[in-house]
Amino acid sequence: MRTVLWVGGVVAGALILLGLLLEAVRWLVIIGIIALVVVVVLAFVRGRQALDRPARRRPGTAGHRPTGP
Repeated sequence: MRTVLWVGGVVAGALILLGLLLEAVRWLVIIGIIALVVVVVLAFVRGRQALDRPARRRPGTAGHRPTGP
């Protein structure tokens, strides 16, 4: 009888842990999807800003002519 109680307890504990793990995975997937959407939106916004801004030259290179042989 004791063995049946131990096996039942272990099985119940495993099912509880499995349920908690699946719940955690579900929340991690939701958080991952939200993060992916945020990254895509930020990339779109920064890309639009880069296109709207005129190309900037690097400081110190204006008027520089390469010297050749």
